[in-house]
Amino acid sequence: MILKASIVIWKGDLKEFIKAYFVPFQHNYIFIILCMPNEMKTENIKIQPEIAEKRLVSVDALRGFDMFWIIGGSQLMVALANSSGLDILQNIPLHFDHTWGEFRFYDLIMPLFLFIVGVVMPVAFSKRRARGENKHKLYLHIIKRVIILYILGLVSSGHLLSFDISKIHLWTDTLHAIAMGYLVSSILILEFKLQWQVVITGFFLLLYWGLMALIPIPGHGAGIYQPELNLALYVDDAVLGHFQEGFGWTYILTNLTFVCSVMLGVFAGYMLQSDLPPMRKVALLAITGIACVLAGRIWGIWFPIIHHLWTSSMVLYAGGFCFLLLSMFYLVIDVWGYKKWAFVFVVIGMNAIAVYVGTRIFDFKLVGNVFVGGLAVYFGEWGDFIQALAAVVIIWLLLYWMYRKKTFIKI
Repeated sequence: MILKASIVIWKGDLKEFIKAYFVPFQHNYIFIILCMPNEMKTENIKIQPEIAEKRLVSVDALRGFDMFWIIGGSQLMVALANSSGLDILQNIPLHFDHTWGEFRFYDLIMPLFLFIVGVVMPVAFSKRRARGENKHKLYLHIIKRVIILYILGLVSSGHLLSFDISKIHLWTDTLHAIAMGYLVSSILILEFKLQWQVVITGFFLLLYWGLMALIPIPGHGAGIYQPELNLALYVDDAVLGHFQEGFGWTYILTNLTFVCSVMLGVFAGYMLQSDLPPMRKVALLAITGIACVLAGRIWGIWFPIIHHLWTSSMVLYAGGFCFLLLSMFYLVIDVWGYKKWAFVFVVIGMNAIAVYVGTRIFDFKLVGNVFVGGLAVYFGEWGDFIQALAAVVIIWLLLYWMYRKKTFIKI
């Protein structure tokens, strides 16, 4: 059976959308529907002042949840699995590593980081406009932030003062991906209406697919998605020289889809900051998430879901899970009001950039060993877990101290 795919921008009632969504197969077509109810106008969305001033705890908590795995949570879980010896935990280490062509839990962490950057952008720009800042001031702020992110990326990757292009590599850190995604997404938000933001984001996804699938690699052909051979890697090698920061990672062409990951967050931000009733926001986020997961999975038949290449199918697939996570966090924390459990993550999320850079400059496991290093040797196989736990606790206590002092490092 041959299936054709169509993208439909839905502007009707949410109930009508749900009815249409759950009958996706008609006349051999797969309908990928982006839902935009009547309440969400297709002009630049006007965010209500009282909504813009209200900080959503769920967003800080989700950012902290994401950062927890980056700053030591992943090592903690791997150590737990290795130390316990329990069969039920033995597959955990597989989900905290990147494997070519397989999407695992750890492959969601960086897309979620970019997604959350996008979520806060609409309200951040609205606040600045409300303070009377014109586009000139906004662009100065954007450029300043991009430069700082880029420099912090060099710091995090250990290449700040390197003048050797083979070491600088231009794009080798998550913060560099955020910088590019933030820059282009800012331009889209400031210069284009919502429907054009959607169209341009879709165009970037299709463009990257077209480049990867149709442009031949000299001597090899087109449509090759192997770790050692693909168009994105060929372009990197041609521009930056032959280098590998990791297994199959690429940087230049993937900037197209880094932007798309941020823009998916921007669309989620529009939904959260609109004047829709809370439960309709939850439903809209969840349904969009399901649609993106399905679209990414189907697209993956032709354009594989590969985290290292940041493929268009991976952007949608990972973005769908980001929408679903945001809908759950928003429902539980901001709609139902269950906030206490999330405090651990909020403390981390309020200083995300600071802790990201800090954990790449300092080895907190060494700091933790000052307190538990002597104790760990008496616990045998559990020694690694105790050391990993100590590192995470020290990081969190430092962030808690900053939280209590109301010290929030922003750029």
